[in-house]
Amino acid sequence: MANKTRPVRGYLYIATASLLWGVAATLGRGAFTGRLLPAGQRLQIDPLILSQGRTSFSFLVLLPILIVQRGWRSLKLPAADFGRLVLLGVLGVAASNYFYYLAIEKTNVATAIILQYTAPVLVLMYMVARGLQKATVQRVSAVALAVVGSVLAIGVVGVGGLQLNPVGLAAGMLAAVSFSFYNVGGHNILARYDRWIVLLYTTMSAAAFWLAVNPPWRLAVAHYSRMEWGFLLVFAVVSVLAPFSLYFAGLQHLGPTRAIVSSCLEPVFSIVIAAVVLGEGVRPAQVVGIVVVLAAIVLVQLPDRDAGGAGTVVEPIE
Repeated sequence: MANKTRPVRGYLYIATASLLWGVAATLGRGAFTGRLLPAGQRLQIDPLILSQGRTSFSFLVLLPILIVQRGWRSLKLPAADFGRLVLLGVLGVAASNYFYYLAIEKTNVATAIILQYTAPVLVLMYMVARGLQKATVQRVSAVALAVVGSVLAIGVVGVGGLQLNPVGLAAGMLAAVSFSFYNVGGHNILARYDRWIVLLYTTMSAAAFWLAVNPPWRLAVAHYSRMEWGFLLVFAVVSVLAPFSLYFAGLQHLGPTRAIVSSCLEPVFSIVIAAVVLGEGVRPAQVVGIVVVLAAIVLVQLPDRDAGGAGTVVEPIE
């Protein structure tokens, strides 16, 4: 019975993480457009600071909690695993955020999200190339449906369309590669460590990377208000600390392909929450996209008879 409930728990973790990312997207959109703050106020926070703040605050919140609960010694890692987690934090978490925002700057939000959500294709290709999974009709169909559904749900059809800037396209594809990297790499490292250790070291390495890119004295001259610093703290918890802990928990119960297809719920939640909270309209094509994404998630979780043992996942470490 436990083995049957593990995938269900995994999908619940991923779905909750996607919900929080949807909330974070609405928070960001509302704050920057002045639709969530009093008297139409807008936050003047650079996208680079947004990326830096969300990982840095997450690390600073999580570190003392784990020290009090577990002590310093329990947080130590062998050098090899420390190096793997640094790569996961820099090339996975930090890089996916940076390249995603760069893609938005050079193109538009729709183009950036579509490019990032080609990640399920990349993950499946990697897993098949390594012989870790088979390219079954079911898996390929689920990945294809997830990508097509995300394209429709994002609302590209009939509004703005894609903007084909070479730098933006390259950044969007690199965001997809980074997203794929922390799905595959995170699944492997979670076989040996619980998600809080993984989250601690990935946020630490991402925060260190951003400090090298954007040193503290640059933050000081920005003169952010208390409200803006407070927003960064809340945004860090909602967009990184809570959802990544849930997403890593989901990776402990699911394989990388199933997890990343399930993460396509993020644009679905973003659309629904923005419609409810910000009053943004939902077009018929977006409704179709939402249904297609949900169909992909149902399809990818069905038992795959020709997959053999390829669907084995790691035991959860609680």
